[in-house]
Amino acid sequence: MKDYLFTSESVTEGHPDKVCDAIADAILDDIIEKDPASHVAIEVLATTGLVVVTGEVKCDCYSDMNGIARSTIQSIGYHSPAFGFDGATCGVIVSVDDQSSDIDAAVGESEEVRLGIAEDDFDRQGAGDQGMMFGFACTESERFAPGSYMPLPIFLAHRLAQRMAQVRKDGIIDFIGPDGKTQVTVRYREGQPVCVERILVAAQHKKGVSPRKLKRAVMEHVVIPVIPRELHPTDGLGDDRVMVNPSGKFEKGGPLADTGLTGRKIIVDTYGGYAHHGGGSFSGKDPSKVDRSASYYARYVAMNLVAAGVADRLELEVAYAIGRARPVSIAVNGFASERVPVERIERFLESREVFDFRPAAIIHRLKLNAPVYRQVAAYGHFGRTDLDLSWERLERVGEIKQALL
Repeated sequence: MKDYLFTSESVTEGHPDKVCDAIADAILDDIIEKDPASHVAIEVLATTGLVVVTGEVKCDCYSDMNGIARSTIQSIGYHSPAFGFDGATCGVIVSVDDQSSDIDAAVGESEEVRLGIAEDDFDRQGAGDQGMMFGFACTESERFAPGSYMPLPIFLAHRLAQRMAQVRKDGIIDFIGPDGKTQVTVRYREGQPVCVERILVAAQHKKGVSPRKLKRAVMEHVVIPVIPRELHPTDGLGDDRVMVNPSGKFEKGGPLADTGLTGRKIIVDTYGGYAHHGGGSFSGKDPSKVDRSASYYARYVAMNLVAAGVADRLELEVAYAIGRARPVSIAVNGFASERVPVERIERFLESREVFDFRPAAIIHRLKLNAPVYRQVAAYGHFGRTDLDLSWERLERVGEIKQALL
């Protein structure tokens, strides 16, 4: 097999799209903490001096969406005119409607109930929408980031972006702003990562900061601490391998420079393009929306299967119909790394012997009716070894081994 390259990108929490994701998930957390049975679909737009919060909500509580939007913006780092956006002084417009009664009815009483074929309480809640969701896990990053089970390019891109925010907030690099992007290209040989071929960092900065000063700081405090030494190419991470602000300068950033929208970084949120994505975004949605909950569960299942040794690389697709509890289809791809026939894995998943893909069962198993979403609005929803997330726990490995191996 020839060498090949794969590239993934991440963005910092101050990127305008991620500002919107953070606001949407902060509002979701506030509502779901007060009313765990609420249904929430919040969308946010951010532009020069203005934030618009909209969407549909069904709940039995009050949420100060204006105040949450402002405090979230400030917590990200937009709290003075220095970087062109200020959570204390920007305009905030809130226009939120009630959830559609048709959707509410479909979720509240499933097709299985209407047809009289419901077997238990998990059959009573229908899926909040149709669509297909994907989960993925692989072993390629395990020697560099144990427990992540993620493609290496997106894992490293996230850690670089996360490190940029950390050194900014800690004052280690006091001249960069909240907005930024990272991009990592990994060289593969025989299907395994052998080195980081190229790194791109875009960092918003204050006026008058020279490109040389910025690159030196980014190399010393961001790139070198994050990239494992064994992944450096033989000639090291020199000037030709690491690009910092190749456009020359990045003084104007955030919502001042680019309009942000909720759910516009779905590839950043998942696997960096390394695996499929169903198309639905996560942020602002409560777990009755299978775009979010089923994607989390598919990742949970794929990760436990890979950790159990069923495959070294595995992708799972699950599809739903609105108002129906049971999935329409479940499909597995082991990319020729599986140690068990794919058809047997699929029958095992369809049997509900260990895993149950019905929305109510997913919410119950992963405890998703809780305020856990704001923390994953940036730097990825998966592979977060820095957080204790229910969908990232390896708690079914023994059961899988007993059933399949």
